[in-house]
Amino acid sequence: MPTTAQAIKSVILCQYLSNGYKPINVFRYDSKSETIYIQAGENDGIALIIFRNGSWRFENQ
Repeated sequence: MPTTAQAIKSVILCQYLSNGYKPINVFRYDSKSETIYIQAGENDGIALIIFRNGSWRFENQ
């Protein structure tokens, strides 16, 4: 189950993507690593990983 910090950060990041007219193609919670993964962009070029404490990492693909 995602933490409250993860849930809040995921909504904020999805709003940022939406404001930039970027499609969100994958939104997944990984119960093994306890992270949220968001893949976005026309060519899936944006990857975001949100950790339990709400911190996140951007990976340009």
